[in-house]
Amino acid sequence: MRIGELLRKQGKSLSFELFPPKDETGLDSLSGVVSRLDSFRPSFVSVTYGAQGSAREKTANMVKLLCQNSSMNVMPHLTCIDQEWSELKERLESYRAAGITNIMALRGDPPLGTEHVDRSGQALRHAVDLIRLIAPAGDFSVGMAVYPEGHIDSPSLDSDMFYTREKATAGAEFAITQMFFDNHLYYRFLDRAEKWGVSIPIIAGIMPIRDIDKIRTFCQRCGASLPAACIAAFGDGHLSSKESQKIGVELATAQVADLIAHGVKYFHFYSLNKDDMVARVIENLGLTTYGLQNTGD
Repeated sequence: MRIGELLRKQGKSLSFELFPPKDETGLDSLSGVVSRLDSFRPSFVSVTYGAQGSAREKTANMVKLLCQNSSMNVMPHLTCIDQEWSELKERLESYRAAGITNIMALRGDPPLGTEHVDRSGQALRHAVDLIRLIAPAGDFSVGMAVYPEGHIDSPSLDSDMFYTREKATAGAEFAITQMFFDNHLYYRFLDRAEKWGVSIPIIAGIMPIRDIDKIRTFCQRCGASLPAACIAAFGDGHLSSKESQKIGVELATAQVADLIAHGVKYFHFYSLNKDDMVARVIENLGLTTYGLQNTGD
């Protein structure tokens, strides 16, 4: 099912992000998570794409497994950095043959140790380049990433919005935000998008906080901010895992409740391959009604 069409038809969505486990043990433990998330009848589930060859194969294999063993509408991520168009074309053809109709088109991060390599001669350096190659054929509904605080590499919010508009104009049918914890950042981004003429659905990316220290580190790496109130909610950090998760669920529930109150109808949960916290937020707010049962399918 094409996500762009689904969002237009349904007017709301519930979705999840998964990543390929490193080994068979991780894959086995993921089966229960997939079953639980599948029970919510999500609009789609996305699968992240690694920066190196072996990780890319794990993504392709996981996509096939999800298609075979769940009812989920699967959207693979596809990155263009350090890849030739011939490689990407082959990957797209394999997805097409498997019945995949959605692609999340991203620049991607360079492999570790190659961040400062000159890539000026590469044909595909940015997500917009990938979107321009995929979207016109019409074989896939293409999604893009957006950044409520601006992409970490963008010199200004205006520059970030320029490229956001470029990606939408190139054919992206919907966008998913990087995680954010201050809803005002998302609301301001929606205002900027409207002013710049970006009218595609912009799905809110939600990350329930499981481990405050890990989230702080991740935020520093990707340029996202973590409000002082979020940090303070976890006290001095001497909490059990259960206590931490309880606070994380409460914060995420309050965040999503505020988004709903402001008319937001699209939600994408970064699950970290876990179902417990995400499921509790969904159940707390009745988000099961945002899944596919309202499409008549």
